[in-house]
Amino acid sequence: MAVGKLRIVCGPTGAGKSVIAMMLAEEFGGAIVSADSRQVYCYFDIGTAKPTRDECTRVTHYGVDVAEPSERYSAARWADEALEWIECAGELDKTPVVVGGTGLYIKALVKPLFDAPNMDPIARSRLEAQLAEKSVGELRRWCEVLDPARAHLGRTQLLRSIETALLAGARISELHETHRTTVVADVQPMYLVVDPEDALASQIEQRVDRMLERGWVAEVERLMARVSTDAPAWKASGYMAIREHVAGKTGLSTTRERIIIETRQYAKRQRTWFRHQLPADAVTKLNPLDSRAGAIAREWWERAE
Repeated sequence: MAVGKLRIVCGPTGAGKSVIAMMLAEEFGGAIVSADSRQVYCYFDIGTAKPTRDECTRVTHYGVDVAEPSERYSAARWADEALEWIECAGELDKTPVVVGGTGLYIKALVKPLFDAPNMDPIARSRLEAQLAEKSVGELRRWCEVLDPARAHLGRTQLLRSIETALLAGARISELHETHRTTVVADVQPMYLVVDPEDALASQIEQRVDRMLERGWVAEVERLMARVSTDAPAWKASGYMAIREHVAGKTGLSTTRERIIIETRQYAKRQRTWFRHQLPADAVTKLNPLDSRAGAIAREWWERAE
């Protein structure tokens, strides 16, 4: 399927991507396709900053609440479904705009990934338990033997590489080259990278406070009663910290500080990814605090016409 030019609003968490995207979608008749690996899960609402009911009424949203918390939702699956959402937007005479900070999702759409091999879920759970206590350094040493081309990556990618090598007998680095999917063709991405630069740290702190004020702790209490403790959805930033608070292991002040630190660290990794993975000639940078931010965003949108 060829979709031609595709508008993508991306950047670190807490940067203000959604505000910019909502403004553009309302003004130009757009529909938002969420590229957020945690907003896909049902019931995990406050801590993932899902769009409100009012926002969904004003602008059509796709990619939100599409998986149960216990499901493993992959980048390849998101890319497949994103194409359907993009097509649906077109049928509604809406211009699709991909919005989010999950770089792997965006990459899967514009540069298709490999078909992941099937792995025995029981064996995988056992291996995950064995690897959970190992440091990043230990995991890196394992990966240097099993899939050396990926030994420089972060913890999550190292775990995935080790699991695939041991349980599927294949190296992800080789699968990328030999088993690419043909999910999408002829995508010409145009990126609007939203980043408030030095102000991001304080914006993240204010965002965490708003989430706590909206009832994030109560949300987690409800989720703990209905969602398995090992469900993938719990990996969303902040949820494990609040779960420990609800269990009486930490005070709210300590929990708040932990979430802020975790979120800032995640934002730093996102910044690095977008800085190195996106083609410079397809990127427009936007500081949402700039007095000309609205004009720059509109100019970017119109260049994709």
